[in-house]
Amino acid sequence: MNEYFAHETAVIDAGCEIGSGTKIWHFSHIMSGCFIGESCNIGQNVVISPAVKLGRNVKIQNNVSVYTGVICEDDVFLGPSMVFTNVINPRSHVNRKNEYAETIVRKGASIGANATVVCGNEIGEYALIGAGAVITKAVKSFALVVGNPAKQIGWVSENGHKLHFDESGKAVCPETGQEYVLNNGEVTKISN
Repeated sequence: MNEYFAHETAVIDAGCEIGSGTKIWHFSHIMSGCFIGESCNIGQNVVISPAVKLGRNVKIQNNVSVYTGVICEDDVFLGPSMVFTNVINPRSHVNRKNEYAETIVRKGASIGANATVVCGNEIGEYALIGAGAVITKAVKSFALVVGNPAKQIGWVSENGHKLHFDESGKAVCPETGQEYVLNNGEVTKISN
């Protein structure tokens, strides 16, 4: 008996490891050698390419392809129709399967609908990528980035609220009361 749910139209290739409580919805394809953690939700028409690693509680919305070279840590959110790439200079007539660049999406980060992440970049913990953004460079933890090419316009808390830092470099999440400090261009959570 499976400890995960897969819709009858989903295709799951041999050699995948899928954690308990995970749900895989209509017309999705999980390719060989994938590792999918516990309690993930993989929406409709999603492709998970060979050797992709997804942590625990990763939420993937409809129409997303997660290509070889992508690693998503725990609690990552991938919005509808967002796009990953895995080769910097793709050409139909040149086989570059040995040139896949690694892309890491760190714990708790969210990527908005229709955003594009150019391969080889790291998205920091709890970063929030706005809808339609195009990521062409690394994104810091807790950063709020938007646009094409994406530019940082602020900072967010673990719960995704914009942080407003005072003169001493401290901010409080309006939802949780968690405190954050901004020091030398980096944000750190200082309380639970």
